[in-house]
Amino acid sequence: MSIGLVDPILTSIAAGLNASPSQVSLLFTSYFFVTSVMMLVTGFVSSRLGGRKTLMVGALLIVTFSALAGTSQSVGELVAFRAGWGLGNAFFVVTALSVIVASSRGGTAAAILMYEAALGLGISAGPLLGAALGGMSWRYPFFGTATLMAIGFVAVAVLLPELPKPKEKIAITAPLKALRQPGLLTTAVAAAFYNYAFFTVLAFVPFVLQMSAHAVGLIFFGWGLLLAVFSVLVAPRLQARLSAPLLLAACLVLFAVLLMVMAFSSVEIVAACVVLSGALMGVCNTVFTEMALEVSTVPRPVASAAYNFVRWFAGVVAPYAAPLLAESFGAHMAFYVACVAALISPIVLFARRSSLGRYSGLREGAGEALGAVPPIAALAAVDGTDQDWGVLKRAAEIAPKDETVFVLHVRPFEVVDEDAVDAESEAEAAAVLDRALVFLQKQGVSAEGEVVEAGAVHVAQTILGRAEAVDAPILVIGERHRDDIGNLVHGSVADAMERQVEQGLRLLTVAAPELLRDGATAR
Repeated sequence: MSIGLVDPILTSIAAGLNASPSQVSLLFTSYFFVTSVMMLVTGFVSSRLGGRKTLMVGALLIVTFSALAGTSQSVGELVAFRAGWGLGNAFFVVTALSVIVASSRGGTAAAILMYEAALGLGISAGPLLGAALGGMSWRYPFFGTATLMAIGFVAVAVLLPELPKPKEKIAITAPLKALRQPGLLTTAVAAAFYNYAFFTVLAFVPFVLQMSAHAVGLIFFGWGLLLAVFSVLVAPRLQARLSAPLLLAACLVLFAVLLMVMAFSSVEIVAACVVLSGALMGVCNTVFTEMALEVSTVPRPVASAAYNFVRWFAGVVAPYAAPLLAESFGAHMAFYVACVAALISPIVLFARRSSLGRYSGLREGAGEALGAVPPIAALAAVDGTDQDWGVLKRAAEIAPKDETVFVLHVRPFEVVDEDAVDAESEAEAAAVLDRALVFLQKQGVSAEGEVVEAGAVHVAQTILGRAEAVDAPILVIGERHRDDIGNLVHGSVADAMERQVEQGLRLLTVAAPELLRDGATAR
């Protein structure tokens, strides 16, 4: 909520503290400067304190500095207190997702949906709360945030049990070292140019609109609502059908068009463009994050910290540069520069595409070629559910005695905002594969297999890519999990494979009633 909370009251702050738009925009600059730099150390701290203590530290810092921000007598004080708020934000967001997943009793998928729902609610409701409280005084939104986070602090302290600390501690220099990897650096730099345009809309447009706090709040509520919906529900489905660089290029070009329209249009059209831009931003946020976490070979928390350190520096530059350009050359110039930044982003990806691994233009999900393998009769894709027994039994039935069944288990991870979470641990994934191999061996069938990691939206492409890599003529899968809430987000893996399977590969889908019957006999 804190990101969009100040949007409706930017003009009120400027009037109340006799400050220029560029001075008021330093609220964003100080906030994101501290948040960006602290990304380099929060992993170091949280891996030693543990999730619960890190959340409490973050919440307490936000309570303290947001309350102090409400008492500010000058724009300098307000900017300084907002920087302290950014410090608390860094500690809080770096651990929130992992704590929710670790604490949830409903499984990883339910925890992720819970987190995404909270995130979407905060992004969309922040401007509304800022407008409601800011209509009375620009100080009240800061006191409101302090109150809400105080409730959060008490809730964490009283209701959240102590969680195990991470087994591996993160070195303080790890994020900077991670940026030596060309793919991660390329993605982070491209995302930084995109985020310049993002923060131009977020921090500068309220000065262009010159509307009441309530009107600006409603506009950015619509923006935040589209951002949340497209980030959570639309982006994963687009990713399953289009390559990430192509999807980003399309969204960024459209974003540049909206920015150019804003440069010449009335405030009503600018407001409509702001709302529409939320949809494009939602897609870009999700796709950029997944690319950053997949092109790097370092642990994902380290890759996430390095990526956010670079991209959030755009939140340092854009909020100050945009109003400064407007004061010197007119509002249209601020939009021109943002438009150019949005177009530079896909150019960076294209120019450095050789560093992007599987996103370089090759089939996404094919992965590295395997070494010498025996003749493969079929590839059996297992997911750790009871459906596996029917899939394995069907694969065993069609395999000639002198050929091998190749068992594949994809260990998926879900991308959420600027972070990711594993759906299962490495040990759990290995156990799924081991059970499958033992079952086939008991059936007298030669079997080999592997576990591969992929984003949840790319599971289907990964399975099809591995089937091609081992030259399997038949692919055996279970039918759609009709009770899987993950289907709401990224669709059914079985349905995606039926759409994407190419000629030359025979796809066998084992129906649910058969799976249940076979599962009972297999055990």
